[in-house]
Amino acid sequence: MKICLFDIDGTLITTGGAGKQAFLQTLQKTFDVEAIDPGVPFAGRTDRGIVGDLFAHFDIAANDQNWQRFTDAYLQLLPGCLAQCSGKVLPGIQSFLEKIGRHSDIQLGLLTGNMAKGASIKLRHYGLDHHFDFGGFGDQHTNRDRVARQALNATHQRWGQDVAAEQIFVIGDTPADIRCGKAIGAHTVGVCTGKYSAQELTAEAANFVLEDFTVADPLFEKLNA
Repeated sequence: MKICLFDIDGTLITTGGAGKQAFLQTLQKTFDVEAIDPGVPFAGRTDRGIVGDLFAHFDIAANDQNWQRFTDAYLQLLPGCLAQCSGKVLPGIQSFLEKIGRHSDIQLGLLTGNMAKGASIKLRHYGLDHHFDFGGFGDQHTNRDRVARQALNATHQRWGQDVAAEQIFVIGDTPADIRCGKAIGAHTVGVCTGKYSAQELTAEAANFVLEDFTVADPLFEKLNA
């Protein structure tokens, strides 16, 4: 058995900025702050970490109550933002996922910085949600390596403790995806459909670097080896 753990934004889909738009609208509507983008980085990070930086920038107390207020409002606003923005499923993803779906010995999961319900909303909007039903998410952790360990635990809970690290492939578009995959001993796959180049992903010593999933045959061959 092989397990593929996918990142979402920049790897499976691009939302056209819908996630950031929903974050800023949440700050404006729930915390009454001027929704000007403060330049907090989003790529490769967890929602918990991003919100923490936004709270610090806008001087909002970073407590559980405010996190819950933010989460509730964000999840309500996200579907509308997705509908307004011009996002898409990234090249080759649909056919690659369908191809894997025909092989019962290859299983799909998520390793994403998105909060779990936000991940579900995004994937449902683009018709990809039926491919994924377990993984690690960015609700609790600011550290991406800890999300990777959550995804590894979820893999073992679903498929058994005998799933070895070399059977797992972590797939993402940022150096953080590569690093967190290495933190759990998995194979790592960088894809250049986000903001990072092949050179930057190769510098992280990813096992595979793909321009996009229209040229993913070498990865598929490895999954079937």
